[in-house]
Parts: sequence; C-alpha cells; structure tokens
Amino acid sequence: MKIHRRGLLLGAAAALALPSRSEAAPRTLVARPSKLQIAPEGYPETDIWGFEGQAPGPLLRARQGARLQRRLVNELPVPTSVHWHGIRIDNAMDGVAGLTQAPVAPGETFDYAFDLPDAGTFWYHAHTNSYEQVARGLYGALIVEEADAPEIDREDIFVLDDWRLDHETAQISGDFGAWHDLSHAGRMGNILTTNGKFDLKRAARRNERLRLRLINAANARILALSLVGLEGWIMALDGMPLEHPVAAQGALRLAPAQRMDLIVDVTAADEETAHLAQMDDNGKWWSQVAWDITGSASSQRRPAPMPLPPNPRQAVPGVKGVRTVTLAMEGGAMGRLQAATYGGKRLAFRDLAERGQFWAFNGTVGRTDAPLAEAALGETLRIRIVNDTVFPHAMHLHGMHFREVMKDSDSLGPLRDTLLVQRGETREIAFVADNPGDWLFHCHMLAHAAAGMTTWIKVARS
Repeated sequence: MKIHRRGLLLGAAAALALPSRSEAAPRTLVARPSKLQIAPEGYPETDIWGFEGQAPGPLLRARQGARLQRRLVNELPVPTSVHWHGIRIDNAMDGVAGLTQAPVAPGETFDYAFDLPDAGTFWYHAHTNSYEQVARGLYGALIVEEADAPEIDREDIFVLDDWRLDHETAQISGDFGAWHDLSHAGRMGNILTTNGKFDLKRAARRNERLRLRLINAANARILALSLVGLEGWIMALDGMPLEHPVAAQGALRLAPAQRMDLIVDVTAADEETAHLAQMDDNGKWWSQVAWDITGSASSQRRPAPMPLPPNPRQAVPGVKGVRTVTLAMEGGAMGRLQAATYGGKRLAFRDLAERGQFWAFNGTVGRTDAPLAEAALGETLRIRIVNDTVFPHAMHLHGMHFREVMKDSDSLGPLRDTLLVQRGETREIAFVADNPGDWLFHCHMLAHAAAGMTTWIKVARS
C-alpha cells in the first residue's frame, strides 16, 4: 500500500527503531549515564552516556516552520551542552560551550528554543568536550518534515556510529587524549553500529519504496556505504534537497557529521536479503542493515521520484569578485608544521604535542579571540580551504549552509554544512552570511577539533 508522508508522521515515528517522544511527553532532554547492549550477546552491557539514557537519544521530530523547545537536564558527572547540527538557528541556541553559551554544569539545566526553517535530516549532539561525549553516546536524530513529502511505503532513520570497546569487558576504552588519535586520523572504533545495534535487521517486500535517512555520528570514520538488493536515488545531502536526484550507485561516502537521504526500491527477490552495507578499500562489504524479503509490494517498480521541495533562503548569488578568505590546514603526524601560535605564544611543534595540540589553522592552534573572518550581514563570502596535511578533514560550518565552488569554474555544488577535504586538496566554499552571530567552523573529526582544528566566523547583526 502506498502511504503519503502527510498522513504518516506519528505512525512512522512509532515504527522506527529509534525511540520517539510524543507531544504529550515532558519537553526535557536528560543527559545521563546508562547501559546499552552494543557488543554481541554474551558480552556485558556497555556503560554509556546518553540522552534519556539511550544511544542514539530520542528521535526528535517536527514539522518545517515549527518551534522546538527542550530543557536540557544534566545528570552527567561533567558539564555538557547540545548543538543542533545543521539547523539555521539563533546564535544563542547553537550550543557551543565557550562561544555561544556557558557549559551546563552537573545538576543544572538549560532551555533551548528555536524555529526550524528547513525540512531535512539533522541531528543533535553534545558540544562540550564533544570528542569524548559524542564517543560515549550523546547524540540523536532530529527530523524536520516537509509540508509536501514524497510517496513512500516506509521510512527508516539510521544513525551510524563506531565504538571503541575493550575486547574483554565491552566497556568504552577510556584512552581519550591518546596522541595517536589526536595526531592521526582520529578516534576509530572497533565495532560499527546502526541505531546502537551491530546487527540491525528489517523485513521488506520486493518493489517496496523506502526512504532511508542516514546520519554518520562517528567521531572520525568516513563511511563507504553500498546498496545490495536496493536501487534508488540520493535525494538530499546534509538535509538539503538536491535540485536533481542522483542515482545511488557505487560507494556512498559519508564523512563524520554528514547526512544523506535516499529513496530506494527493494529489488531483491522473495526470500533473498537486501543490505545497506559498509565497504572496505578492497571492495569487500559487510552488512550494516539487513532486510529479509518476503513477498512483493507490487508487480513492478514505480517511476523515479520527483525532487524534494527546496528549502527557503538558500540561494548563493554569483561568487565572482566576492571576498575570499584562506583557511590553511597544517600539522598532524607526518606533517610539515614546525611551530604555531597557541594561547598567544609561538610554540614549536614538539611543545604543542606535549600539550595535546597537533593541528593549526593559518598558523594558530585552537579557537582564539579573533575570528577567521568578520562578515557583514548579507555578505557573500568565499573560503578557500587548503589541506596541507596527510589526513582528510570534515569541515563543518555552524548556523549556515554553503555551496562548494567547483574547480576550474564558478559553478556551485549542492548545499551542505559539512565538507570532506581529502589530504593535499584545496576546496572552496561560498555562502551568504545571513545569520548574525559567532559561528564555529571546525573539523568534525572530533579528535582533530580537540587538538587545534577550530576557528569561528563573526557575522554582524546589522
């Protein structure tokens, strides 16, 4: 049976693997210690930190244009805060401890209230010592519904993560701050999960049409996903609809913090199994999600879906002649950084390393009092990102979305909030600075951010 998403909101939320909250539930979001069965049966439960004691946390779902209100209650032993990733939000609600708010101390609360201007797949996560807190489970999905969404049979939200667990106890490895993680590719886990499970299973019928919302919540892992027994289209990236859907073929790469919306048809036959698979560099794959196929939804596939409706205020005017700011990335293991400014002092790389700092933007380590750029309200700004390191970096801009300025031309790529810049690459982005405030711009390989890859952009209020 075809279901139109207008009439599906509450029913779909109840059917998801992620826990949901009804409108009658208390509007609180409690961060607290808990336990989760992450490792296979036979291993003990893992001690985690989770919103409402879950990882992922409660599914937050609202209509485009609605106002979201949540009171963060901190029952953790450490300060925390919440960032609403990808939302064009009021600056005071952005959740960045030390920039937009003070961290919320243990036993304290903080009220978040903001409008949701864009439909799409977003997420929320801790933004105080996020390198550790996200790795311990403090994240969840935030879905903003379109007013006129596509016809599908079913929707799934898949939050993908990797966890570094002790092989004997199944507890989270406490080696936060390990130099190798800070200076190399970041903190990589040894077990991959989808919605907190390493062996998530589903049931489906041949020719069923599914909407898959994918969120990479990992600290550092770049996912290379593949569809097996499923065929379809990429409809949106980082919550922003593509003007023209793209066939979902080959490796579907998701850097940390990136999202992807797919609409897929089940092409596997009755009694076969379809998969959302993770691929390695040799083309081998293993299942992240498996669908057991029983029966058929229809005798044939449907026509390709129409594009999702665009979100408002997303145009980036011509980028020729606009101001360009350079962000030069340096440092890390096997890098060429000799010295950089940290805490107002020029320090040799060895001295930086002793302080757990390995990366620099434009010769400066970590967020400083001076922004990378100050933009007038409504100004179009280009940022030239030069990756002079031997590792990739997923650069995330808070509060606004950007388009990539394509190489050898001034044509613009799709709207995003997080861009993967590979080793040795130079990439350019452009955006309209239409959201006033102080906006973080950082690497979402969270160990890299903790070790120096953080700056900010100031947008004037008038």
